[in-house]
Amino acid sequence: MIRILEYQFFKLWYWYISNVDKEANITYMNYGYSGNNMRISLDEKDEKNRYSVQLYHYSVSPVDLKGKDILEIGCGRGGGLSYINRNLLPATSTGVDISHKAIQFCKDHYEDKNINFCQSCAQNLPFKDNSFDAVINVESSHRYPYIEKFLNEVSRVLKPGGYLLFADFRKYYKVEELESLFENNGLVIESKEDITENVLEALNLSAPDREELIRKMAPKILRGVSRKFAATVGTPTYNKFLTRKFLYLKYVLRK
Repeated sequence: MIRILEYQFFKLWYWYISNVDKEANITYMNYGYSGNNMRISLDEKDEKNRYSVQLYHYSVSPVDLKGKDILEIGCGRGGGLSYINRNLLPATSTGVDISHKAIQFCKDHYEDKNINFCQSCAQNLPFKDNSFDAVINVESSHRYPYIEKFLNEVSRVLKPGGYLLFADFRKYYKVEELESLFENNGLVIESKEDITENVLEALNLSAPDREELIRKMAPKILRGVSRKFAATVGTPTYNKFLTRKFLYLKYVLRK
């Protein structure tokens, strides 16, 4: 029940952002990644979202996506998929999200070659079996009401030998359950990394920019909720990363 309520709140938040963000200030909605001497070269349009971009780059870079057909489930406002499409050169890039407003934003905002967006539930994808070489899922699945249905769909649409590139957080005692669900759906863990400290570092480094954006975008009555959503320093989510009640994990899984 709690996860379903969180899911509904997330949809409402998308609706709010879509109505107030007229200048496309928000194209990423993840916590970011910093550390391991990562300082990828970015153009001006990506630099303002450096830590969020780095989370995408670090999550997908173990697999060569050049010339591949890729799908991002939970693409949000499209920044991550656009970065991957422009820089890692897949043959086709498809993004799906539950929010029709987010998808409409993506269709209006991105003119990248070989990129396509459509509205869809992560647990009921509108694609044929064995359609994609790689599926990307970054900081999205913790909101899904039925995670096993999502993983079943991932396994269905992946080509044999295809990859799920997955980065997200879980309560520390839920990690074993998640990994069992991977196995139950025919997804083999090729690599796993705990990046909780890297996410915390990114949250600390991006704190001034996040606070400025909240002041700009949210009325005073919503700023507290906005800070919780953004996991700014001192909020419950930030503190759970700090105390390792939440673990942020990156997986490379193969069908």
